[in-house]
Amino acid sequence: MPEAQKSPDIQPDPMSTEDYARLVVDQASDRLGSDVVLLDVVGISDFADYFVIVSGETDRHLEAMAEDIARALRDRGLRVSHREGTGKGGWVLLDFPGIIVHLFTRPQRARYDLESLWARATEIVRVQ
Repeated sequence: MPEAQKSPDIQPDPMSTEDYARLVVDQASDRLGSDVVLLDVVGISDFADYFVIVSGETDRHLEAMAEDIARALRDRGLRVSHREGTGKGGWVLLDFPGIIVHLFTRPQRARYDLESLWARATEIVRVQ
């Protein structure tokens, strides 16, 4: 019996903002980011639906993770709207539509303490 053929007119379902945020978590974990947290900030933030917070080991590690995350989302149709910071400064922020990605060295993450600042957010995923 022949295999069913997919119609070329059928497009895959578009990814939701949460799907993109989970992709960020996967990319950060794959690139050896540590203590990766996905927070749902819907209803408590006017500028994003999800925060992803990641620790990296060095400035080069932060930069490499930022580039890999941006590339992975761009390959799936979502582009960085804005980027701030540098690995040398110990933090990088990637602003995607509906998602803010925070990449920190451990000392900078402790300094900014975003998880306490956004304590009302719902933690969806934590990867140690």
